[in-house]
Amino acid sequence: MNQKKIGALLRELRREKNLTQEQLAEILGVTNRSVSRWENGVNMPDFDLVIEIVNYFEVSIDEFLDGERKNDMIDKKTEEKLLKVADYENAEKQKMLRRICRLFILAIAAFIVYAVLDVLELTETGIYEDIASFSLGLVFGMLLVGALFTSRYMGRIHAFKQRLLRRVKGQSTENTAG
Repeated sequence: MNQKKIGALLRELRREKNLTQEQLAEILGVTNRSVSRWENGVNMPDFDLVIEIVNYFEVSIDEFLDGERKNDMIDKKTEEKLLKVADYENAEKQKMLRRICRLFILAIAAFIVYAVLDVLELTETGIYEDIASFSLGLVFGMLLVGALFTSRYMGRIHAFKQRLLRRVKGQSTENTAG
């Protein structure tokens, strides 16, 4: 997958529809900076956005990922597989966001407990000292776990997506060759 070629194709498709980067960004619900980065080959859109892009510009996913137009269209079975990948990715993102949200809420609650104890100047007396220390430790721990979880999880999703795309693209090439 050549990001520069994909970016050039996206720019070409956008210009054919007489759209500015800002207009395309608004249609896709992203920033114009994102569109600019895609067109310059710096970044790639998320896979769910790739689906929206190919549907909007009426090109095949195969054409878009290869960065060039082709006469033969991607077969329906391959396209269905790619759509399933996009659905899976979205489900995994939602699951991760719910977990992060729970961690964040727990960290906020622990911080509020610590703040109340600190305002009441109870953080250095008896059992309240233990509760305050536990709350502060929980806040720090949740922030650390959240950072580690997101970095590990995002890497796993990206690696899975790349493997699946290579496999599907290989099957698509075999289908057109055979």
